[in-house]
Amino acid sequence: MTSSEPALVEPASPAVEWRLRLAAAERGVWSGTQLRRLLAEKAGLELSPASVSALFTKQPSQVKLSTLAALCTALDCAPGDLLVLGPAALAPVLVPEVAGERPSPVLLRAAGTRSLPPL
Repeated sequence: MTSSEPALVEPASPAVEWRLRLAAAERGVWSGTQLRRLLAEKAGLELSPASVSALFTKQPSQVKLSTLAALCTALDCAPGDLLVLGPAALAPVLVPEVAGERPSPVLLRAAGTRSLPPL
């Protein structure tokens, strides 16, 4: 490979499927109101109706670990019942390679992936 050819770098983050609605339905919880009540009674977590609705109907970009733990407690399930890892969400990223060396960590971060570990 020449210094002008880009190197193919696989992204590190896998796709995550949010399955709260399915996990809740399997346990007889069909509405956000029911889930909100369970969260308060079993886990001691008070969330706004809007927050519960968003968790129930949308794929969140992030979830606090304390909220995930409360959901698992309220639904008597494991995190794996709520989050399912899938194949890589992003297409491979092309990063320029310099004279046969590993790509620069700075270039990798700019390309949206994690830096490489030290040698």
